[in-house]
Amino acid sequence: MSAVILAVFGGFEAADRARLALIHDGFPTDRVELTARLEPGSAGLEPGGSQRERFSQYFHVLFGRGEEAEQSQRLTQLLIEHSAAAVAVLPRGDIEIRRALELLSQAHPRELLRHDLERHLLEFASSSHEAPWIRSFWVKPGPDEPECIYCRLFPGSAHETHAA
Repeated sequence: MSAVILAVFGGFEAADRARLALIHDGFPTDRVELTARLEPGSAGLEPGGSQRERFSQYFHVLFGRGEEAEQSQRLTQLLIEHSAAAVAVLPRGDIEIRRALELLSQAHPRELLRHDLERHLLEFASSSHEAPWIRSFWVKPGPDEPECIYCRLFPGSAHETHAA
């Protein structure tokens, strides 16, 4: 498993607000997961006969190595017996790690767990710049050049917009 940030909340509503804050901030929905008795999310798809077994398996996948292995049972107990809820974020790179930690901290979780944040695979889903780089990309056509960038890159190739 790669980098994971897991926030545990006292109830479903607080966790759902935190999940929505992350999504509204731009985190992809497939990298933000809410797990609760009311809404098991990905944990509900794990193999197991009971919800407890499925939750335990889900958390074992997130925290199943070394000293973290005991986390799966503790987290399962919190969700099943104490109606807690958890939001897991699978960040891609330093920028998303910092932003996820900031947003989750603002939501006041009961606890915030981190896994492999220092050893995450560097993915370039986020830019280190404040503005998107595409704003800096501008093609200025000359008098005899087409305005379509596709036509400039592939002269003589017709495409749907310019097909005869």
